[in-house]
Amino acid sequence: MGTEGDLTHVLQTLHPSQGKSGLIGADPKLCAQALLVDGIAVSATTDGGLSELLWSTAGASAWLEDLQFTVGEGPALEVAATCRPVLVADLSRLPTARWPALLPEVTALGVGAIFCFPLAIGSACLGTMTLQRAAPGPLPDPTSTDIWLVANALIAVLLDSDPQQEALATAADSSDFYRAAVHQASGMVSVQAGVSLAQALMRLRAHAYRHGQPLLEVAEDVVARRLAFHNDENGPDKPAGEGTEGP
Repeated sequence: MGTEGDLTHVLQTLHPSQGKSGLIGADPKLCAQALLVDGIAVSATTDGGLSELLWSTAGASAWLEDLQFTVGEGPALEVAATCRPVLVADLSRLPTARWPALLPEVTALGVGAIFCFPLAIGSACLGTMTLQRAAPGPLPDPTSTDIWLVANALIAVLLDSDPQQEALATAADSSDFYRAAVHQASGMVSVQAGVSLAQALMRLRAHAYRHGQPLLEVAEDVVARRLAFHNDENGPDKPAGEGTEGP
């Protein structure tokens, strides 16, 4: 059960202490407890339109972010595109056509409700905050107020000037962010297949979904030159052996 003291502590510690890695310093598990949910995940949106997982509880929330990133659909992607909350109090009542690839996987994770909020300044969406619960049901009004307090505090954290924030904004290959390999792999596939970065990301996602792999794992194979994508009518992928041409 969340408490006012838990929420106060979370808000006071969102800014990481000096010398601590990461953009967010508070304990995500404590934040989830304070907001009366089972898990929380915060992702930032980069200039390239991709997302970067910054902070999450272990288990279902982290997996949910990875699933959305892999299949290219879900509440966080909709929120990033529209800058409006997506609140699903009962996933079992959601039409399958809404998220056909994601819904079966989320159900298998034991998630019954998802509440995703934009971290936005005006019409600019800096990122998303996704809350999930095993039990279906709407958020109570007092909790909704607390959620927006946390969201506004997270916006302030993301807006702070910091070398890591600059690396995140540019999605630099040298950055040590969670999904840096995906940004790098998208660029490599773009050159290999002669397609746009958006199309390159779609090919990576399609391969990951088809083979039941996390997108990050496929990206790491591309970066390590164990996998290459070549441009033909069907756009198949081919293993990259010694001496493979391309980036």
